[in-house]
Amino acid sequence: MEARFLGIAQLVDVPSAAVVVDVMRAFTVAAWAFGQGAERIVLAGSLDEALALKARHPHWVTLKDGPPAPGFDMVNSPGLLRRIDLGGRTVVQKTTAGTVGALAVKDASLVLCAGFVVAEATARMLRTHEGDGVTFVVTGEDGRAEEDLACAQYIALRASGEGTAGAAEFLRRAGRSRAAGELARGVRRGAHPDDAALCLELDRFPFAMVATVEDSLMVLRPHAVPSPSDEPSQDPTGG
Repeated sequence: MEARFLGIAQLVDVPSAAVVVDVMRAFTVAAWAFGQGAERIVLAGSLDEALALKARHPHWVTLKDGPPAPGFDMVNSPGLLRRIDLGGRTVVQKTTAGTVGALAVKDASLVLCAGFVVAEATARMLRTHEGDGVTFVVTGEDGRAEEDLACAQYIALRASGEGTAGAAEFLRRAGRSRAAGELARGVRRGAHPDDAALCLELDRFPFAMVATVEDSLMVLRPHAVPSPSDEPSQDPTGG
């Protein structure tokens, strides 16, 4: 599998398949929302769009980066989200980098959103995709965010069939990133002390996250990807 790693501003064509990576924290939060029972996540293009969706659908749950704000139910923090029951709910998410990256590749034939918490399921889904290559969108810091690049490179390695022996080094790189340091020091508002650690939980969830356009909205949903051990074995004798 040919992989390329680009920042959002470097996207000049529509990729066949795209993996949009935002480890700290958009797509870790998205995975936790699905883990807490959310049915789908609408990726909003702006704060105004998120608020307009909330006005039309008051039962939808809105979340954003930064501190709490009127019209938004939650902030973009896995530590704060992990104890909230979202059973059957629609979540509207607007973040600085992750949602922007996903919307930038909305016309790709396959769009996956990822972080370390869904790395293996994402890699397994890529292995089943028929195509010449994959574009990994490194969303943070104009494509230079070390945590996103490390995660993207790890998923690419796993998608190529390599073993898991190198996971620790990729996680160490992410743990030394600027974003991890800011979360640890409490620099970022709307955060929980456990956020950095939760973002570095490898394969916390067994699903990939697939984004598609539904009724003009970019919608993210969980997609179960069977592990090799779950697949029925074949009798090599043909019996």
